[in-house]
Amino acid sequence: MFELLGAGIVDMLQVKYLVPLFIGTLIGVVGGALPGITITMTVIVVLPFTFGLEPLQGLACMIGVYVGGETGGLITSCLLGIPGKPSAVATTFDGFPMARKGEPGRALWLGIWASILGGLLGAVVLVAATGPLAQLALEFGPWEYFSLFILALSMVAGLVESSLVKGLLSGAIGCVVTILGNDPVMGQPRLTLGIGWLEGGVPFLPVLIGVFAFAQIMGELEKADFSSISTRVNSGINLAVSHTKVLWEILSRPFLLLWASFIGLVIGVLPAIGGSAANMLAYDQAKKFSRHPEKFGTGVPEGIIASEASNNANVAGSLVTIMAFGIPGDAVTAVMLGALTIHGIQSGPLFISQNPTLAYGMFAAYILAHPLVLILLLVGVRWVMRIVVVPKSILFPVVLVLCVVGAYALGNSMATVFVLFISGILGYLMVKFGYPLAPFILGVILGDQIEINLVRSIMTDADPWLFVTRPISGALLGASVLSIAAALWQHRRMQKKLAASDGDADF
Repeated sequence: MFELLGAGIVDMLQVKYLVPLFIGTLIGVVGGALPGITITMTVIVVLPFTFGLEPLQGLACMIGVYVGGETGGLITSCLLGIPGKPSAVATTFDGFPMARKGEPGRALWLGIWASILGGLLGAVVLVAATGPLAQLALEFGPWEYFSLFILALSMVAGLVESSLVKGLLSGAIGCVVTILGNDPVMGQPRLTLGIGWLEGGVPFLPVLIGVFAFAQIMGELEKADFSSISTRVNSGINLAVSHTKVLWEILSRPFLLLWASFIGLVIGVLPAIGGSAANMLAYDQAKKFSRHPEKFGTGVPEGIIASEASNNANVAGSLVTIMAFGIPGDAVTAVMLGALTIHGIQSGPLFISQNPTLAYGMFAAYILAHPLVLILLLVGVRWVMRIVVVPKSILFPVVLVLCVVGAYALGNSMATVFVLFISGILGYLMVKFGYPLAPFILGVILGDQIEINLVRSIMTDADPWLFVTRPISGALLGASVLSIAAALWQHRRMQKKLAASDGDADF
């Protein structure tokens, strides 16, 4: 393992791999710092430019965007009080108050160093755990894969912030999208409405681009006030800091760093939950374990360290899931899954054994992206601060054009552009009516696999009880039931609390 990792690092240090990684990291830092431009949107914009590259070059670029984006989001969170990305919301709670108290450099570099350390801790788990988990997945038959995918959908539907019913319906709608086209076994057309290009099914990446990028931009346009003057950054802001003191502040709290990184890893492994949940949960845990919880929100270092360490560790957890099981940990790894498919590479249990150079190259790209982020921010943090005030009236049209060009480049056909616009409208309507997007996207990704494994299992043995009597499959289905039951209990508990608070307010 260590020999392969060493070889992967040596390969990644070659110019042809290091340059895409560096460019991706730079774009990720800027994209993560731009309020309203999510990491997913940034990766989607970068994706078409990777089609002509080798698989490892393209994936290195996207991993650089992922790692750079997770770190870059804290810049505006700390200095402007505006989260650069959803997974940096909790960073604003203490980062911005610390900056307002006259310590912007300390707030910024506490977050940067916590991100770097949390990400490198996640790398240990990424390298050590992916192989054994993939070996475990080799024991899976179609019954186990079917149950695993059902568990993934149930967990995402249960953990979203909106109602459980809407979460389950969102996942079901995603599965319905995969039914469009010819039946995978008999080849019979289903729900094609006589449209020729639908017979081959709906391509996944235009759906992803439309649902996330279009829905995000249209939502931002509704809230934007283009008549107002955009926020300007004070060029004279003092970001000087003693890095030794900042590192000591973090390393003198080893339990906080390790626990926040662990939370980020676990949330990352859970399909499609994302860094936002990790960010908030780690902050909440830091507050609960603190001896002075009342100081949180006033600019304490613990809040910044916990929220940012969990962010980058979350990236490692998401990569574990896609490489070991072929299930995207979040929307960014979903794009990577699509990129692998375009290059004819199948992720999942056999990914590492069949593509060891590519797998350990991805490990190396993830590890090397962190020092690259550090170097970029040491040199150019002030320039990044100037970029993030680009008006949205200029930024959003550019992103929309790039999304359309990227969708067309996927198949060199207007059919993918039509899918993009229809998906964008669907995603916008779902957001407007409170339906979460994460279960929908996971349903689109896993729907055909659920169907294929269900058909394979029945063709192998028609006994439906095998889904329950096979130990791993039965355990996964049992976990699905427990996940939904826990979500129901949590939602009812929250409703009772809200009802009680409303009752107290009446008096």
